[in-house]
Amino acid sequence: MDNLVVETPELIPLEFPVAGIGSRFLALAIDVLFQALAVAVLGIMAIVISARGYRMQTRGVWMTAIIVLLLFLLHFGYFAVFEALWNGQSPGKRLTHLRVIQDSGRPITVYEAVARNLLRIVDGMPGLYGVAIVSALLSPKSKRLGDYVAGTVVVLEKPAALETGVQWDSPRPPGNERYDVSRLTPEEFQLMEAFLLRRNQLAENVRADTARKIIERISETLELTPEDKEKPEVLLETLAVAYRARSRFR
Repeated sequence: MDNLVVETPELIPLEFPVAGIGSRFLALAIDVLFQALAVAVLGIMAIVISARGYRMQTRGVWMTAIIVLLLFLLHFGYFAVFEALWNGQSPGKRLTHLRVIQDSGRPITVYEAVARNLLRIVDGMPGLYGVAIVSALLSPKSKRLGDYVAGTVVVLEKPAALETGVQWDSPRPPGNERYDVSRLTPEEFQLMEAFLLRRNQLAENVRADTARKIIERISETLELTPEDKEKPEVLLETLAVAYRARSRFR
């Protein structure tokens, strides 16, 4: 499996497994199923309105127009809306643990969500996403045309809870004095601070992996035990608090 490797300004490499054609089509099939169910519901509503139209007159015409508009938005806006609101995921992507991110590793914005999905019309030609398949086969990162235009890539996201068992925002362990934070260099403290400030912008598995890498980097300096490293992010919070306190009262 190809990986997208992004180096942060703090010189910590982030690795994202790139989603293949198979996993992306599985996600697409699930999304299409949800779209079909929504279309079926709207179709039933249209039939009911048509059957009562002779009594509803103008109101029935407006209801029919609204349903037609909803069908249009469902077809063209489904993916863009979900990916913008769900941080790069549609229902199908969420169920298959896929996520759209920027080439830089950052979460996508509304602009990228809209831009990449406007090209679905072209990617879907001449049928069954033929253009998208060819583009993904030729791309080292399995990109379709919409991804090239928006500067995005679809990655495989392993559930962090299954991978590490870490619970975020857990109470800090007692005994901060057991860690001699005076051994940390200002650069190492800045690295921890930068991660803690940016962690909410990272996908959960990337967030967990980055925390582990930072802990491994300072492990020898602080003589950390395997038990210390069981909850990397909580430990980073503890060390950062201790370092700030030391700097304040030094």
